[in-house]
Amino acid sequence: MNIDGIYNFDEKLLKIAEQAEKECSSAFGRIERNAEYCGAKVLKAFSDNRISEPCFYGSTGYGYGDIGREAIDKVFAQVLGAEDALVRFNFVSGTHALSTALFGVLRTGDKIVSITGKPYDTLEEVIGIAGEKGKGSLMDYGVEYAQVDLLADGSPDLDWITEAAKGAKVAYIQRSRGYSLRRAFTVNDIEQMVKAVKKGNPDAIIMVDNCYGEFVESCEPTAVGADIIVGSLIKNAGGGIARTGGYIAGRADLVELCSYRLTCVGMGKEVGCTLGMNREMLLGLFFAPDVVAAALKTSAFASEVFSLLGFRCSPKKDEPRGDIITAIELGDEEKLCAFCRGIQKGAPIDSFVAPEPWDMPGYTSKVIMAAGAFTMGASIELSADAPIREPYAVWMQGGITFTSGKLGVLLAAQEMLDSGILKLQESC
Repeated sequence: MNIDGIYNFDEKLLKIAEQAEKECSSAFGRIERNAEYCGAKVLKAFSDNRISEPCFYGSTGYGYGDIGREAIDKVFAQVLGAEDALVRFNFVSGTHALSTALFGVLRTGDKIVSITGKPYDTLEEVIGIAGEKGKGSLMDYGVEYAQVDLLADGSPDLDWITEAAKGAKVAYIQRSRGYSLRRAFTVNDIEQMVKAVKKGNPDAIIMVDNCYGEFVESCEPTAVGADIIVGSLIKNAGGGIARTGGYIAGRADLVELCSYRLTCVGMGKEVGCTLGMNREMLLGLFFAPDVVAAALKTSAFASEVFSLLGFRCSPKKDEPRGDIITAIELGDEEKLCAFCRGIQKGAPIDSFVAPEPWDMPGYTSKVIMAAGAFTMGASIELSADAPIREPYAVWMQGGITFTSGKLGVLLAAQEMLDSGILKLQESC
């Protein structure tokens, strides 16, 4: 990397970066081949569904007959291997899309079992296992919740999943790790969980939180038996272009139920204006496979650089990946905050801002977030966040180009050096 006169990186750090990039060459090759395959799937879906300029125009008011909205649902469904999809800009977050899906398919007296341990922090109040009673959680409406914890090594407890699935309406899988140090689940992992659920309860609906997982592999969880998958457009599937939105995809009957929850019973997918947002959702999906590849390369590079600096990272550069995230165990709050300041300095937007821990809504601990993004909160763009609690690990994700992602990783390390809390001669 020839960046003399642009960034004042420590020469030893640049040598580590050069070594790390060489060590990642095999992983980079696999990532690029997967991006080519996924890109071909996306292009074929655009062609098969006859995407044209009128699909970009959008609508106002009720949105009746919006051909772009209908085309987007069809393209996403084909790309994600689903019967149908509900793709809307007015999903405000991945949690909102997940909440819509859960309330769409569950009824009073039903049971949901989370088979990958406790769900991500922001979903706890939706379910009712945290927060005040009477606010409208699933449990407030008489939905029963159960949980199958992961084994000590972070793998799913397949035998107990089979037992716990008996009598459950929904078996819930969180693909990404949230704020835990277990590995993200691959499609193959999810297939084993699907088989375990179906062994105990063939009628169970298998729902997957697919956030951060789209296009990481050649297929999605729908290919191995997931009935419904849910994600956010300001993560992988929006390609860094969609400014908001989310999707629900899977069995057509379940997608229809979810659409009734999003709008109202009897109208479902037939209403909802798009306000000119169709173009960026389609363009974002078109770019998504290559943008996800850039994020994966950034993630693998970060894992190797910080491993060489003496920190424990997961996954390693050459380990199978189920999402775009790398967790780096930094050991204390000072290193954690310095890392996030460095990531922020590598952002194209708000690089001058110093992130600080704060009481973020929906979280039980103070959280620090570094995210200088073109779209606020878009974690397909380079970002890093962490709760301020042991083991003081940071979860880093994104990078819509590998060049900017790599620079952000190096700026994080440089900030730790400049703060005097990292010594290269001691760590390398």
